[in-house]
Amino acid sequence: MRSLPTLLRTSFGASRPGARSYKAFRAPPIFTSVSTNSQNRMASSQASVFGLQDPSLIKFQGFIDGKWVDAKSGEKIVVTNPATDEELGTIPEMGVDETKEAIEAAKNAFPAWSRTTAKHRHDLLVKFFQLMQQHHEDLSRLITLENGKALADAKGENAYSASFFEWFAGEAVRIYGEQIPSAFPGTRNIVIKQPIGVVAILTPWNFPSAMITRKLGAALAAGCTAVIKPPPEAPFSALALAELSIRAGIPPGVINMVTTQKHVVDVGRELCESHIVRKVTFTGSTPVAKTLYKMAASTLKKISLEAGGNAPFIVFDDANIDEAVDAAVVCKFRGSGQTCVCANRIYVQSGVYAEFTSRLAERVAAFKLGNGLEEGVTHGPLIHRRALEKVERHVNDAVEKGAQVLVGGKAIPNSSFFIPTVLSDVPRDALINTEETFGPLAAITKFETEDEVIRLANDTDVGLAGYFFSRDVGRAWRVAEKLEVGMVGANTGFISQASIPFGGIKESGLGREGGHGISEYMNEKLITFGGLGW
Repeated sequence: MRSLPTLLRTSFGASRPGARSYKAFRAPPIFTSVSTNSQNRMASSQASVFGLQDPSLIKFQGFIDGKWVDAKSGEKIVVTNPATDEELGTIPEMGVDETKEAIEAAKNAFPAWSRTTAKHRHDLLVKFFQLMQQHHEDLSRLITLENGKALADAKGENAYSASFFEWFAGEAVRIYGEQIPSAFPGTRNIVIKQPIGVVAILTPWNFPSAMITRKLGAALAAGCTAVIKPPPEAPFSALALAELSIRAGIPPGVINMVTTQKHVVDVGRELCESHIVRKVTFTGSTPVAKTLYKMAASTLKKISLEAGGNAPFIVFDDANIDEAVDAAVVCKFRGSGQTCVCANRIYVQSGVYAEFTSRLAERVAAFKLGNGLEEGVTHGPLIHRRALEKVERHVNDAVEKGAQVLVGGKAIPNSSFFIPTVLSDVPRDALINTEETFGPLAAITKFETEDEVIRLANDTDVGLAGYFFSRDVGRAWRVAEKLEVGMVGANTGFISQASIPFGGIKESGLGREGGHGISEYMNEKLITFGGLGW
């Protein structure tokens, strides 16, 4: 059997029988080796496996009421590096009892925290932001170790993650009320905004830091306290944030973290059905979002859901092809395709189809696959084998229906790596056009007219993000308005930033985060003053 490094070098540019290329190119031998030797796993208690400049950022316990705690049962969850299968450490397998303690701690901390001044919360969030900048290298390395993304991607995530604390520090001091004209003489209507209370935050593994800060920054700025359930696949970034919250001066009980894997359903139910928790915010798949929505309905609590996407990426004949290819590389393959706003369905008009497809394939063939901490690596593994199997299923389905493999198309045996892939001639009934892949697979379908591609783009139950490229100003406005999504990238494939209202429509969720998302964590209260004698 050939070695894994050999497979990496020889498999990337391989095509399946019958595949054709629109332009000749040769993929260079550009891969690094990936160790899967489980015998080399480090002991869970040895923080040296992380190689951080500040090892005290690494925590192997949950965080409740300002204290680092283990599970009452003594059970542990093993966390591994998806690139190497090396054990990084263990975290507590907590359950309902610990969740109730965390909720109670948040409840007890809420009265004092909610009465702090907006300026005080602003200053603490600024300090939190500065600490994330100060520990940028360590926090980025943590993300790569537990998530697998390339270090450059991880550094981008940490900067993005920290930006939410900076943004919401500014929002904290701009929580304005209003006076409303009264219909009755001698009365005044005043509207004030108050923090909603204890917030439950449930986050995914694909952005283990940023998906927390986007929610937590708004909650803290509003004056809320929080119970966070971080992802068991990538918990160390979250726990490092808890450590930095102590250094920033956030009081005990304001931030709590419950780690779980086996009891995730019971913990989720407790957070959703608790009468103490007044808001649930979640990022993840649409099926889980629907389950949480049903649970939260039992107490009619406020809820924000950022669920799955199936983003169209449209290239019209009049597009700037250089810009469109650059954007497709970022938009489709960032984080090895494991982002909710990734391009999932790529539609290219017939006049530029061959050129765009050929040039994208050349770019993808130049990617460097491997351990994200190694020099020059551009793309890492998928989070686990189940994710890899879904990508494989989508590729096989498309090929069986007539698609051609231009680059990649294969998994690396005995690993979580799937070679970044470009498919051409993808039929409209392929699974990838109806399901979110969440992997490094660019599937390209040809179209002829604007009306046709709008129908194709909107033919889905979800609507998170959409992208298109055209130099026609009239078309730009038409398409942007007709796409049934919450966010549109017109001539850009990168839309994520702290200042925007992030969220979708249809079954992609409810509410908005970032931007003015602080309102999701506040109640409006009317106070009508009478007897003023005016």
